[in-house]
Amino acid sequence: MKKLNPANRVWVCRLLMVALFPISGYAQEQKDSIADKVHQLDAVTVTARRMPAKITSTTSVQVFRKEDLKNLGLQNIGDAVKRFAGTNVRDYGGIGGLKTVSVRNLGAAHTAVSYDGVAISNTQAGQIDIGRFSLDNVSSLSLAIGQDENLLQSARLYASAGVLNIETEKPRLEDGRNTFTQIQMRGGSFGYLTPALRHWQKLGERTYLTIDANYLHAEGDYPFTIKEGNYISNEKRINSDIESYQGEMNLFHTFMDESELSAKAYYYHSKRGLPGAVILYNPESDERLWDENFFAQARYKKAFNPKWTFQAQGKYNYSWNKYEDTGVEYTGGKQTDTNRQYEYYLSASVLYKPLPSLSVSVSQDGAINHLHTNGLHSPEPTRYTSLTALNARYQGKRLKVSGTLVATYITEEVKAGNTPDDRKRLSPTLSASWQPWEEEQFFVRALYKNTFRVPTFSDLYYLRVGNTNLRPEKATEYTIGLTWSGTPFSFTDFVSITVDGYYNEVKDKIIAFPSTYVWKMQNYGKVHITGIDVTLATAIPFGRKVNLNLSGNYSWQKALDVTNREAKNYKDQLPYTPEHNGNVSATFETPWVNIGYTMSMVGKRYYMAQNIKANEIEGYNEHTATLWREFKWKKCGLRLQAEVINLTDAQYDVIKYYPMPGRSWRLTGTFNF
Repeated sequence: MKKLNPANRVWVCRLLMVALFPISGYAQEQKDSIADKVHQLDAVTVTARRMPAKITSTTSVQVFRKEDLKNLGLQNIGDAVKRFAGTNVRDYGGIGGLKTVSVRNLGAAHTAVSYDGVAISNTQAGQIDIGRFSLDNVSSLSLAIGQDENLLQSARLYASAGVLNIETEKPRLEDGRNTFTQIQMRGGSFGYLTPALRHWQKLGERTYLTIDANYLHAEGDYPFTIKEGNYISNEKRINSDIESYQGEMNLFHTFMDESELSAKAYYYHSKRGLPGAVILYNPESDERLWDENFFAQARYKKAFNPKWTFQAQGKYNYSWNKYEDTGVEYTGGKQTDTNRQYEYYLSASVLYKPLPSLSVSVSQDGAINHLHTNGLHSPEPTRYTSLTALNARYQGKRLKVSGTLVATYITEEVKAGNTPDDRKRLSPTLSASWQPWEEEQFFVRALYKNTFRVPTFSDLYYLRVGNTNLRPEKATEYTIGLTWSGTPFSFTDFVSITVDGYYNEVKDKIIAFPSTYVWKMQNYGKVHITGIDVTLATAIPFGRKVNLNLSGNYSWQKALDVTNREAKNYKDQLPYTPEHNGNVSATFETPWVNIGYTMSMVGKRYYMAQNIKANEIEGYNEHTATLWREFKWKKCGLRLQAEVINLTDAQYDVIKYYPMPGRSWRLTGTFNF
């Protein structure tokens, strides 16, 4: 057993002090956005359609704004992320099913999820269930493949292969109002019911408070069809219920020197059934799961002068879950596992602009993660992490070049057993964007990025499966992209096209591999990933208040296992990876009623390593249609919305033996005053 020596303890204390107390004279970010500021603005009438955002970025960035999310009838963040090009969302079905995201098949642990600028972490499993987050208070949802353009982001986000950014709404109080209240009721198929409340309060000239709360109940007992050879049976999903409570409180304050402070408290609790895989003649499932999560985070940002800006972030996170299963195979007829995670996290960033065309930033993160389980001989691991990111960006007239170097140092201690060696690594990133012709909104992009992910606590310590000798899983990204936006046709407001070609390598992939007596985590996998992502968007006006918005994307991907030349699955497509998939979305806005439509297309996949017919999962198309209308009277507003999900009642699996719901409906009424 390795203990953290006194020198390391002193080092950790110094690291946290640096993150808390900045040296004077820090940083100014180029102010190209007011998204994080809290100001009362005069009413503005917009007469033109909004052009796509961030077409000049050196990396691929896709954005869904609030109206896009509502108008397309998307049910949760998982449903929205599925419509980003280059993503793979594993969905275990139903409202309460686990949903995780990976970027271009690099794995869920390589994709960071940021909630209002602060990364969400799960050191135990390494993946985030994005399905549990509500879309109701989200102002924008964006995916940056490579890294985001924000120079004041934390080092943890710089260190990821991709970043999913969830930004919640900031208070907007107009016409001299001091309060805003919204009540929402949503109901639908399979016992789905969700009341929600939102309240904005102006506490002072520069201080605002927001409260969001919702309750979710669903039986999840949707029908599905089992096909096994010539045998066909109509069944109903059981043990798929969920009940959850979610609440969030935000405080925003702008000081007299225009520095900004935002603070958030978040709570989530759920209890759900785990329906498990559908097995012919054995539909029973008794597994239950309870989840609880609380975190508090704060962010402070100050511009000292036009050249220097400083930002500090802090977070405390507590997560608890309990898994329970009954059966004769367990002593006493029941198995109960409980896990508690604690995280203490600090980050400080400084931005310096010595020249109008040059920006330099430094981000320092420090984190302490601890896991407690109820298992016998639990190692009780504690992880100490230091991340330092140095970023430099040159912004010329038609050329933008950005380089990042991330230094990682991780050490661990346990109460019982062995610990892995300390990890030390430098990870570089280089990206560029070039505009060949000044008069054309046409950009050529290139990216190289090297990242790695540290084994999770489960990889290292879980019963006999864990392996403390694991090496970090390494990933390398190469991307060349083209982006063009303009008005080639008189009948369109704009046309935007993006094409990305990429090649990724994953080495020392961490997988469960059979040993002499049990399965054990090993560095065994090697993967080569080649792909193309294409996105298209346009807006067509038919009159003053009649508009058609169209968007779509297509992805082709070959993700090949090249671990062992002698293996039967050598150069076979990775499990659950379609070679072809795409999405089409349309919204038609009129003064009377508005219509939204989406279609997702996923090609065939394989659920096992070998690409043989017996392991094949059929492709599918899923359609969703939405109708909505808004009414306004003085300072009150009412929005009525109806949705039909899986319009054609397609029977399909995203994960083999986990059937997705067929046709369903949902009605939403939103009243604000």
